[in-house]
Amino acid sequence: MLKMSTLIHKWLGLMVGIQVLGWVLGGVVMSAIPMTRVKSEHHIAPYQASPLPTAGLLSAPDVARAASVTPVEATLRSTLRGPVWVLKDADGSAHLRDAVTGRAMTPMTAAEARQLAGAMYQGEGRPAPARYHIEAPQEASRPGPLWSVDFDDAERTRFYLSPETGEVVSRRSNVWRLYDVFWRIHILDFRNGEDFNHPLLIAAAILTLPMVVTGLILVWMRFARDWRAARRRG
Repeated sequence: MLKMSTLIHKWLGLMVGIQVLGWVLGGVVMSAIPMTRVKSEHHIAPYQASPLPTAGLLSAPDVARAASVTPVEATLRSTLRGPVWVLKDADGSAHLRDAVTGRAMTPMTAAEARQLAGAMYQGEGRPAPARYHIEAPQEASRPGPLWSVDFDDAERTRFYLSPETGEVVSRRSNVWRLYDVFWRIHILDFRNGEDFNHPLLIAAAILTLPMVVTGLILVWMRFARDWRAARRRG
């Protein structure tokens, strides 16, 4: 029993030992860093949306007709650029229209994106010039186009903003990027960091189980042997 458990434990340890180390290190990193810091929530400036006006706004049917959209869902939202109708069609596409004029929301300029990002940021960092992304970077976790604005704080915070509404749709920093590296190691998905049901991870988990079981057997047998030896000496 001891010889077999030692043999299984040794070979499985060679096969999955590095991944087990990655799981443990990832667990330490992900549990030690508060999620609020990972999401840069401490850099969100206090903001209260302006109340929607009670008059002067177009109705959803009027806006939908002007936009030639047949919406299955219409939502009136207060944004940093004013009241906006969000019309979702049957395909799931969202059409944003100015609730006052009924026109499509024009994308922000770089100067406006930088100004709004600075207004929504809290901290010692200063905003860099805004950059426009037709195809959003993977870290944004949102489809493009997007504006991004970097801040020169210690964490290199970055805000991604919607060109139409001016809202911050995601926040990233070097803390988030460190967390993301260990998350990808943890789930063994180095491409998207989203799939934790793929065969590689399942195989690693299956191989780790007998390694842990044989490790417990070895510990139990060695403790039992030392206990018997101590009793004989006593």
